[in-house]
Amino acid sequence: MAKNQDEKRHARETLESEGSESRVYELGFHLDPELPIEEVKKAFQAMKSVITEKGTLVAESEPVKIQLAYTISRQEVSGRRDFDSAYFSWIVYEVSAEDHAEIVKTASTDKRIVRFIDLCTTKDAARHSVELRELSLKTPTTREEQEAAIGAELDIALESATI
Repeated sequence: MAKNQDEKRHARETLESEGSESRVYELGFHLDPELPIEEVKKAFQAMKSVITEKGTLVAESEPVKIQLAYTISRQEVSGRRDFDSAYFSWIVYEVSAEDHAEIVKTASTDKRIVRFIDLCTTKDAARHSVELRELSLKTPTTREEQEAAIGAELDIALESATI
């Protein structure tokens, strides 16, 4: 109940302060980890469709299953559910304040979304996020991958060194 009141207050304040001028927002959201991958893709596409219908898509990240830093609990009709992992995704978009309120409302009513955050940002910050994500995908993540990369660099250095 308090969550809905906070969302309504936030939407009202956003409308009053911004009028009809367009702003750039980033919507980050966790999707239920127990959903089949097809349903995860449908949920992502549904959110993306609402955004492109109301505004302009700036950047996006497909859902990726991650381990959460802490447990998220949610009360449902069948009882409490705890989430230790989720599919995480984000979408950056440009839209008017009125349409922004509708997007936030859609995210808050989609039961497949465990939790979301919607922030005001800039196009430059969004582009930077995309660059960082691409860089992180190229960076070795496991200890074995890191050791292999270091070994390859050492081999190249030794081959090019003159004695």
